[in-house]
Amino acid sequence: MLSVNNVTMRFGPRVLFENVTCTFMAGRRYAITGPNGAGKSTFMKILTGELDSTSGSVTRPKKMGVLRQDQFAFDEYRVIDTVIMGNAALWKALEERDALYAKPHEQLTDADGMRLGELEGIVGEEGGYTAEADAAVLLDGLGVEGELHERKMGELQGGQKVRVLLAQALFGNPTALLLDEPTNNLDLDSVHWLQRYLCEYEGVLIVISHDRHFLNSVCTYTADIDYETIIMYVGGYDDMVVAKTKSHNCRSLSHGSPRARVPRRRLRARKKSSDCRRRSWREATSSGRTSSSI
Repeated sequence: MLSVNNVTMRFGPRVLFENVTCTFMAGRRYAITGPNGAGKSTFMKILTGELDSTSGSVTRPKKMGVLRQDQFAFDEYRVIDTVIMGNAALWKALEERDALYAKPHEQLTDADGMRLGELEGIVGEEGGYTAEADAAVLLDGLGVEGELHERKMGELQGGQKVRVLLAQALFGNPTALLLDEPTNNLDLDSVHWLQRYLCEYEGVLIVISHDRHFLNSVCTYTADIDYETIIMYVGGYDDMVVAKTKSHNCRSLSHGSPRARVPRRRLRARKKSSDCRRRSWREATSSGRTSSSI
């Protein structure tokens, strides 16, 4: 579960959203929508902890998968290692374990031996013994060919890097997945693979995408940012649009829209026309009586 408590975000005098409180539940897949400039990516950065809100707080699970946007942050690492870094606890344990094993045998202490035992336990619990195979499955599904898995990230093109970073976010069974534009640079086969993967995901999914069909196929709830707040709707993007339109129409009618006032104007026009006709008839009658008397 990921919860937002009274979060407000301002940039100078401009308010993006104010006193927002909502909860993202496990087993549900949420789309974040809103007009351009409404603050979708800003809200996502607040959820990930990359950006602090003006006020309020966010309660996050310990294990989150986040689609990182910096394509150059991992240029010195192998592709396969970059994916495994998506599980921070596992990667830290692997690095420390390898550093201890690299020490000359005669320099290892009893404390080192005990620590190695602890680290092997962490590696086992986090799926470290199958980590490279699991990472390869994700890379293959996202269209990163096997011959690239051992290369450095710096050797890859921009679109390939994005796919690796997406695999990194998915790796390690995170409790929550936060993905900003995950379908960018994916071909149709990779998009379909990602859709199937996310529909089987059991944690909290929060995604931003301009691909309406992707949101409709994956998301079960929509958090729409508009009018400086966030409103939660059940269903995908199209369901949100329908519900939002109905809600807007109901508010317009309840406040007396121009369309609702048309019948009253017509009634007033008819009454005025009727009054004119009666007045003309009286004048004509009076004139007729005068002529006959002369």
